[in-house]
Amino acid sequence: FENVEKWLKELREHADSRIIIMLVGNKSDLKHLRVVKEEEAANLAQENNLAFIETSALDSTNVDASFEKVLTEIYHILGKLPPDPDNTKSDELGQNTLKIDTTKKPEGGKKKKDCKC
Repeated sequence: FENVEKWLKELREHADSRIIIMLVGNKSDLKHLRVVKEEEAANLAQENNLAFIETSALDSTNVDASFEKVLTEIYHILGKLPPDPDNTKSDELGQNTLKIDTTKKPEGGKKKKDCKC
């Protein structure tokens, strides 16, 4: 948490200006070990125009919701952009949709030994 502002500065210097950034507080199930108050993190997110959510990978609290929130933000941005003929197509309603190639395999086409996926 102490380095978030430095990382944000780096992101904003080097990434596309339309980047979606979400501050995710993990391990929300360990309330007795909390170091950063939820209000403090939420304020930092608001001050820096970030999405914010607290999650717990242990009990899956808000894990899916965090991905859905980012994807929703991306969808809203894409809906406001003019169509990019190289990376989007318009659906029957004229909305921009992003093409994602799911046929590509990882390097070497095989899973790594230690991969849990």
